[in-house]
Amino acid sequence: MILDLDGTVDAQSSLAGAAPWTSLRRVALRDLAPRLRLWSRARTIALARARIHAALPDGPTLALLGSGDFHHLAVLLMERVREPYTIVHLDNHPDWVRLAPRWHCGSWVNRALELPQVRRVITLGPCSDDLAHPDLKGGNLPALAAGRIVLLPWRHPPSRVWRRLADGPGHRYLDGRLIWRNLADGELGDHLDAILSLIDTEAVWLSIDKDVLREADALTNWDQGEMPLAAALRIVAAVGARRRIVGADLCGDYSPATHRNWFKRVEARLDQPQRACEDAAMRMRNEAANREFLVAIERATRAC
Repeated sequence: MILDLDGTVDAQSSLAGAAPWTSLRRVALRDLAPRLRLWSRARTIALARARIHAALPDGPTLALLGSGDFHHLAVLLMERVREPYTIVHLDNHPDWVRLAPRWHCGSWVNRALELPQVRRVITLGPCSDDLAHPDLKGGNLPALAAGRIVLLPWRHPPSRVWRRLADGPGHRYLDGRLIWRNLADGELGDHLDAILSLIDTEAVWLSIDKDVLREADALTNWDQGEMPLAAALRIVAAVGARRRIVGADLCGDYSPATHRNWFKRVEARLDQPQRACEDAAMRMRNEAANREFLVAIERATRAC
């Protein structure tokens, strides 16, 4: 399924043949996109929900969302799953900010955790400054301490926090800092065994933002991480080999935005890198990454 919000996915002509999909549907959302981008009010989310749910087929769904500015719309897909599941989330940002609007691309993890069927969110790959003083930036540290969120950066130095937190699978507390278990340290296979042991549901939802990748592999609207594409594809394959994938969403394409809302304009100016105009090479880089992910996810849905 393509959520047609910014036209980026429609422009990628090679994706249709990436895997033997049983159907390909588009949901027209460009008219709502300016109000949905970055964050949205509940009434606009309700309009988007109605269109998406009307178009959703039965069974597992893979949705392409375009820019990571729309990542919060993934929750509208997740909320239709009717069995317990774990979200495996690849992203350069934890998307767990409790101070942001409730429907925000930087806070959607908290919305997902409110769904009764979601047992845990396992976030893999962040390198961003969101993990520097995360409590001062509104990070959901209570969920981290309770084990509802498990977070393993690709590479990040210890994070200063102002109160003691219980140790977890991806971190330990020492002298006022969270010492992270970085995926770049050691053998990825060993980390994958530990990650899979944390998934206590048969069903898994994959949520992937390509800003987790190096700029050599993709270019997005946000600051980007350091995870190689090959490592991300290996994670997808490992999850599919051991669990049943009930849905997936993929975002992180680059699209320039002209915000009508003054607050969004300021937020984008402060939080997002100022990219040069996109060119054919940039589009080809993102299309190639999308194609690799689509093939990997399709194989993963058949693996278990």
